[in-house]
Amino acid sequence: MKSSLLAFVLLGTAAAASAADASTLEHGAQVFDKWCMPCHGHGDQFPGTVALATKYQNKLPGALQDRTDLAPDFVKAVVRTGVSVMPFFRKTEVSDADLDALAAYLAEPKKR
Repeated sequence: MKSSLLAFVLLGTAAAASAADASTLEHGAQVFDKWCMPCHGHGDQFPGTVALATKYQNKLPGALQDRTDLAPDFVKAVVRTGVSVMPFFRKTEVSDADLDALAAYLAEPKKR
């Protein structure tokens, strides 16, 4: 069930772009720092980053902040349902407003 939901979300929203304002992006960065950074920060000491780099054979960045292919709906689905060993996060942990900001932050086009 989880894999079919994620495949649907990924296929349906892969090209979505974010148009979030600066305060939403800042809030999303704060949510990321609190809930995601412990596993998905930069560096090989973060298990989520290492797992994603391995999964994608370094064809995509392991660090979520460096990804350019994360659509908001995909981020939301992964956070709410979890993936593999990544747990799901309840609304009492990451509110819908926090999740919206996080999804906007991770989907924001990266300035290179």
